[in-house]
Amino acid sequence: MRHDTDSEAAGIRLDKWLWFARMAKTRSVAAKLCAKGRVIVGTQAAKKPHQLVRVGDVVVVELPREKRTLTVVALGERRGPFADARLLYDEAVPPIPVSDRNGEWSSLFEDEDELSGVSA
Repeated sequence: MRHDTDSEAAGIRLDKWLWFARMAKTRSVAAKLCAKGRVIVGTQAAKKPHQLVRVGDVVVVELPREKRTLTVVALGERRGPFADARLLYDEAVPPIPVSDRNGEWSSLFEDEDELSGVSA
């Protein structure tokens, strides 16, 4: 995990952080979550995967089965095991299950639903 104060002040790309934190199976899935408006940083929808996140930012991620509100506590340096990923964020509010979307959710992929394999 990154502990360099200068690096934390600069931040890390949102898609990379989502991937490191295991909110998305791949960086391309993380980028698509951003492009589809399913990620909010602070109070603004993150439309670009290259948006920087910093320690202390609140990130809301809308996944297929739940909505998660995370506070960034570390930026990370690589995608590691779940135990390492869990150290990158604090989740004060339990995930909110989304059981009925009334057709609002559509897969980001035509042939396969990579998001169904997201490990929390």
